[in-house]
Amino acid sequence: MSDVVSVQHLSYSYVDETLALNDVSFSLQEGKYYCLIGHNGSGKSTLAKCLMGLQPEFEGRIELFGMPLNRKNIYAIRSRVGIVFQNPDNQFVGSTVADDIAFGLENKRVPREEMQEIIERFATQTGVDEYLAREPSMLSGGQKQRVAIAGVLAMNPDLIILDEATSMLDPRGKEEIITLIHRLREQRPNLTILSITHDVEEAAKADEVLVLNSGKVFLQGTPLEVFSRREELQSIRLSAPFVYELAAELRAQGIQVPDNITDLSSLEEFLCR
Repeated sequence: MSDVVSVQHLSYSYVDETLALNDVSFSLQEGKYYCLIGHNGSGKSTLAKCLMGLQPEFEGRIELFGMPLNRKNIYAIRSRVGIVFQNPDNQFVGSTVADDIAFGLENKRVPREEMQEIIERFATQTGVDEYLAREPSMLSGGQKQRVAIAGVLAMNPDLIILDEATSMLDPRGKEEIITLIHRLREQRPNLTILSITHDVEEAAKADEVLVLNSGKVFLQGTPLEVFSRREELQSIRLSAPFVYELAAELRAQGIQVPDNITDLSSLEEFLCR
């Protein structure tokens, strides 16, 4: 697999000389689903802004799709990246759901006859086809996020960045968006997703997890590799997902729970046996 994102020795300081990122290096491979987690102040938001080209005065090197992130390449890079923000109201521009999905297509000068088919296809994929004539402001939080994702997908990006996209949703809404993400991956195996989140339950379902602390990469690996290191996570005020915590407590009681049990259904099946 090729690297969609390559970050080498990235550092960033704000005007008051606060060091937000300190020598951060990592890469994201094509077709994988990554979650970036960390407590408030860990550097997640600053890293996201750097990747989006919103904090250009960084030290180090960022490459997306093999191109250095700089003024020369920024528009070519952004044409291949879709961003879903924490509050979808901040990115709505159309008076109806259909208009909002169409906005990016209009900027790309997609012919009208092609545009309608694209709008309907991605509205159906994201489950908002019945809302096409409605105002986005009249939808629920989960529905708004689906509309935002539909608008991003209509642009056919190679990388989607979800910037705290589920943080304002209730548990059902979060589960709907996470389910949608996995469905999209089945439909587009080469799509790379980076979700910046506080939700360790979401991170448990990713291919890889990156943990930031004090502007540095603290841990990186599969969910099993990262969340098995409970004491290290606790040292930076993070907890593991519920199933990892429960399995650890059961082991402490002398029940030999296999390490490869990482979801509640498999844990339930093991305990019933």
